[in-house]
Amino acid sequence: MLQKFFIICSGADAELLNTCSKGEQNKYAGIGATVFFTAVMAFIASSYALFTVFDNVYAAVFFGFIWGLLIFNLDRFIVSTIKKRDNVSQEFLQATPRIILAVIIAIVISKPLEMKIFEKEINQVLLEQKNELTLANKDQLALQYTPKIEQINQDIALLKAEVLTKETETNALYDVYINEAEGTAGTKLLGKGPVYEEKREKHDAALAELQELKTATTDKITGLESQIAALDIEYTEVVKNSQPIIDGFDGLMARITALDELPWLPSFFIFLLFLAIETSPIIAKLLAPKGEYDIKLQEEESILSSWVAQKLAQRKLIVSTDGDINQKIYEDLKGEEELYGYKKKKAEELLRLQADSFHDIQVKGLK
Repeated sequence: MLQKFFIICSGADAELLNTCSKGEQNKYAGIGATVFFTAVMAFIASSYALFTVFDNVYAAVFFGFIWGLLIFNLDRFIVSTIKKRDNVSQEFLQATPRIILAVIIAIVISKPLEMKIFEKEINQVLLEQKNELTLANKDQLALQYTPKIEQINQDIALLKAEVLTKETETNALYDVYINEAEGTAGTKLLGKGPVYEEKREKHDAALAELQELKTATTDKITGLESQIAALDIEYTEVVKNSQPIIDGFDGLMARITALDELPWLPSFFIFLLFLAIETSPIIAKLLAPKGEYDIKLQEEESILSSWVAQKLAQRKLIVSTDGDINQKIYEDLKGEEELYGYKKKKAEELLRLQADSFHDIQVKGLK
């Protein structure tokens, strides 16, 4: 039963193969098994590849099964159409389209399995890339907020500088009236005279202005610092909202890119493995020696070709003979007086009928 199934998979003529030896049947059962297991491998590999895309088991298995059937039907068709002849180059030319397709399929199918095999290494590369993206994202978002915060800090610094300047001026007035009282400067008279009182009033006025300025400046600085805090909160929120996008940076394209950063030799050998699997049905058929089945099939085709050529030749001869006979018959009829009279009589009847019909139509038109 299993041998019959694999013979069906090989695309060979089962009835013709039954007339061959057991060894020949086993050979084509082996070719059919190669076709079948290639389709199974294509189903498994494509299902995993599609799972990385759809992230859905049922969809991946369904489309993977369709892909496996496609590969099975394609391999079976090509294997069955490669005829074993004495010309190896012609056989290879027949298999060339499938070999090209096998290279393409091997590239497409091997990549997802490479990503599964090197998953840990790819995850490490992706982690490094995510960290770099996170830092770059923070720096990029900071460019939107840093100028505003720096401007606010400059405003705060100006306000503090204004307070410091006023404080310096007030301290200077304080030194002036103290020195006046001590007699070390100004009038150099010891005691609290009129000049002292005047300078003390200037200092007190400046001190009051300083207190008012400090109060106003403190309110302004508090408002500016609250703006900085709001910007910091907004920046943190924007970074937090954009982080899931970076965390989700592990799709198929990202993993393929990460795989390309790994050493190429292991991936290349995996590609060669799948290329060998994909081309194995064709290689098996090309390497198989010409056997009893191939000879009998060639004989059947030769018989059919001879029969078709014979039928075509007979049909051409029949058409040619029939044409010659018809031509001779019509030439002989040209001299038949009876036939001439009969056709003349019928023509006269037709002309009379046409004349009567025309007359009737004209009469109706006059009424």
